[in-house]
Amino acid sequence: MAERQRNQFARVYGYGVAGIFTIHFFVNIGMVLGLLPTVGIPLPFVSYGGSGLWGFTVLLFVFVKLDAHRMSYDH
Repeated sequence: MAERQRNQFARVYGYGVAGIFTIHFFVNIGMVLGLLPTVGIPLPFVSYGGSGLWGFTVLLFVFVKLDAHRMSYDH
């Protein structure tokens, strides 16, 4: 989705959101496998607690809104 954005800000924001999710994904897998030390990062959309859930939800929905804004200019 980030690659098809016309606005440079939306493209960079999309890559940033993807990067944050990817880093959290690999750090959590590394902790489970014992390859990385256990740190206190939340598992996206799953971990208990409201701040992580709200943070990831806002990140994702802002990007979805930017993508919807791109769609309105295509027509």
